[in-house]
Amino acid sequence: MAKRKDKLYEGERLEDFRELVDRYENRYKDKTAFVYKEEPKADKHISISYTQFASDIKTFATSLLDMNLQNKKVALIAPNRYEWCVCYLAITTADISIVPLDKSLPDNEIKNLVIRSRADAVIFDHKYTHVFEQLKLEDNTNLKQYICLDKTENADFLYYSDLLEKGKILLNSGDSRYQKVKPDPNKVSILLFTSGTTAISKCVGLSQSNICADIYALSQMTDIRKEDVFLSFLPLHHTFESTCTFLYGTSCGITVAFCDGLKYVQKNLVEFGVTGFVCVPLMLEIMYKKIEKGIEEKGKTKLVKNMRKVCNGLLKVGIDIRSKVFKEILEQFGGKLHTLIAGGAPMNKDAIQGFVDLGINLLQGYGLTETSPVVAGENDKYKRAGSVGFPLPGITVKIDKPNEEGIGEILVKGPTVMHGYIDNEKATNEVLKNGWFYTGDLGKFDDDGFLYVTGRKKDVIVLKNGKNIFPEELEILINCLPYVSESIVYGKPVKDNDLMICAKIVYNMDNMKELYPDKSENDYHNLIWSDIKSNVNHTMPAYKAIREIIVTDEPLIKTTTQKVKRHEEIKKILENN
Repeated sequence: MAKRKDKLYEGERLEDFRELVDRYENRYKDKTAFVYKEEPKADKHISISYTQFASDIKTFATSLLDMNLQNKKVALIAPNRYEWCVCYLAITTADISIVPLDKSLPDNEIKNLVIRSRADAVIFDHKYTHVFEQLKLEDNTNLKQYICLDKTENADFLYYSDLLEKGKILLNSGDSRYQKVKPDPNKVSILLFTSGTTAISKCVGLSQSNICADIYALSQMTDIRKEDVFLSFLPLHHTFESTCTFLYGTSCGITVAFCDGLKYVQKNLVEFGVTGFVCVPLMLEIMYKKIEKGIEEKGKTKLVKNMRKVCNGLLKVGIDIRSKVFKEILEQFGGKLHTLIAGGAPMNKDAIQGFVDLGINLLQGYGLTETSPVVAGENDKYKRAGSVGFPLPGITVKIDKPNEEGIGEILVKGPTVMHGYIDNEKATNEVLKNGWFYTGDLGKFDDDGFLYVTGRKKDVIVLKNGKNIFPEELEILINCLPYVSESIVYGKPVKDNDLMICAKIVYNMDNMKELYPDKSENDYHNLIWSDIKSNVNHTMPAYKAIREIIVTDEPLIKTTTQKVKRHEEIKKILENN
């Protein structure tokens, strides 16, 4: 049985982001920090060394200080790109607060968040030129400076390249303001808006010490090395990608490869020689279904199944031949992929075990924006399918008011917990009590200390008879069906103030046509309903049985990190049915 280990590695503590930049300059030097292409179809790769990265940070920060932005706020909005990373660390190491904004928000929400943040300046990709031209004309924000990352024809904007050049001139003339600035690592300087409409999104206040504590904890649990190449495709404005891939990854000296887009992921894995990446379970489940489909098309399902058993048997005596046995499969992903880090939602156990059987180390974790973000994670030695591993070193987790199954609200205490919600004392007091952060998530520990997240407290379906149903439990079973892309389980109000368990199931059209070539779309509902009754309802107590389904090939409403917006989706379903 696995026994809890607070840490596997010594790790290295960071006090603030200045120490991170010093590490780039003094330790990693000429090693490649970033690699990317100007266009998805381009052959040439652009590489940036750690020395260049550190230099650009200091240079751009000097220009920002010359603009009198110290102790002020700067908003940042752009797709994942090298300049985003330069700006993030230039801002924060120059004692300026940063407000990373979601690149996928509609124009009106971008405007509203800029107003709410009271940012003094904004840095943006050229794709948002029209938004900031309008904001400049409307003149109802706190913005004084508009900085575009790309050259445009707007004479009213400042430009990243010009400011970088200006910073070089200032430094060459002896400007030492950047070196003299000493940011307080405990001051709130990272302002992150939670997903949701601007009316309900909360602004999380984090400090550099919060994020550095999470980086240190991660370094004690996972063995990421400077030889690794991690693909970055989750949005950098989100703290999961920002902390785990960008900040933690570069603290270890890895190379970050920027993805050309979701449809190019497999191509990028091969051409950049990617060894790992951070993602959400939905994407990994889709990847694994494609692997299974490819194996089946080649008529090798039985062979692969038998070889998995052989490999697992040999692993028990310390012999690992997976990379050789499954070489053909692994080469689809470049042949170097060895680590996947997943978080944000529960994941199908079959997919987890499938990746592990192929020789890919899949680590599941759990966290929230309010906790910088990682609270718990599997580590290189101790893993258990279905769990999210152990609490990270230095972070305390407890279950509040557990029921007879040991399930209760997950509470977190430690140096990674946010300072509070900005300008929202009421919401802060609801979740921060006596040093504990009340996550709103439900979970339990097993006898060996593994943490399991069972769902959101507000998402639990409570029947009239008092029975509790966790929708995620049913969704995982539904998503195992070979043609299902995603699903959502919800309670539909019926007579006598009770709820009926229902599911909306999104199928993959190509898979349905391949599995049932002689059937039309009109037949799909009955085919899926038959599978739900035999593969889901049959395995559950009667009170958990799904009574009604909606089938569609239209994707569910999601955040930019591909998490389903459960309440928006359910509202839409109930309004239309």
